[in-house]
Amino acid sequence: MKKVAVIGANGQAGARIVDEALRQGYAVTAVVRNKEYKNDKAGVIYKDIMSLEKADLAGFDAVITAFGTWSDETRHLHTDGLLHVADLLSGTDTRLLVVGGAGSLYVDDALSVRLIDTPEFPAEYKPTANAMAQGLDELRKRDDVKWTYLSPAAEFEVDMPRTGEYIVAGEKFTLNEKGESVISYADYAIAMVDEIKNEKFIQKRFSVLEK
Repeated sequence: MKKVAVIGANGQAGARIVDEALRQGYAVTAVVRNKEYKNDKAGVIYKDIMSLEKADLAGFDAVITAFGTWSDETRHLHTDGLLHVADLLSGTDTRLLVVGGAGSLYVDDALSVRLIDTPEFPAEYKPTANAMAQGLDELRKRDDVKWTYLSPAAEFEVDMPRTGEYIVAGEKFTLNEKGESVISYADYAIAMVDEIKNEKFIQKRFSVLEK
């Protein structure tokens, strides 16, 4: 049985990834700051992302970071926290999988213009999208970590149902046959956990959307 740690396990994405990993038969440990968090089916580590130490993540087959923050004071942790975890896993066989953003997806074949750089991108989301994109940029420089970055579709929907199906896309912003870029949190979680088994995107970024 593979062992998986989920950082930010009590967030919207993290909680669904925990549930999906358990559903697929993994041994799961939730990493959370909130001491009120309880999960009878998972182990728990009560630590902030920047307080994690190498020993905390030893022995896991995969570490998934679903860390999220939106305030001006903490937004830097999208990069700093990610790089801290990458440093802890450096030189090991433990995979690092990242819940990423859609803003860094490219809209052109040359992969030179990102969604976040287009006039249509909502201004209120730009600070966080830029912070998440910076984290991806830093990961791309690393060859000492078995990282994978998974971008959701542009519309990342909490309340959409779990269908059990999804479309795998690459670095480009992609629309489905309905002309939509949307994914439910539940189906995104399936794609994330499936990648642990599939190992198709090591040291790469990919994206997913609903069929």
